[in-house]
Amino acid sequence: MTMSSHSRPVFLNLLQIRLPVAGIMSIAHRAAGVLLFLSIPFLAALLSVALSGQAGFLQAQTLLKQPIMQVILFLLLWALSHHFLAGIRYLLIDVHLGVQAPRYQQTAWAVLILSPVLALLLLWGLW
Repeated sequence: MTMSSHSRPVFLNLLQIRLPVAGIMSIAHRAAGVLLFLSIPFLAALLSVALSGQAGFLQAQTLLKQPIMQVILFLLLWALSHHFLAGIRYLLIDVHLGVQAPRYQQTAWAVLILSPVLALLLLWGLW
């Protein structure tokens, strides 16, 4: 039995594959969900410290004002806003709204653009 050139495995370079915007948004939705899940212990510990009294609240507030914590807080707020907006998009798709092109592309772009903007607004509103 000879092997034809059509049955040979194809090498896929994942860095050269161009996903549609909806695919990128879908991957970001999954990444945001994982990030939110992994942040639960950190956020629970931070809440526990903040609720332990006035000294604990000031300690948590000081911790959150550190530059690295500002970046982490932005990432968590991005994950929350992205997961929220993408979830609404998926709910609308489930009821057959925004399924046809170009609407599904427009809503994917809207989620990708609005989620970091919303995260920045939320971060700015915290201070």
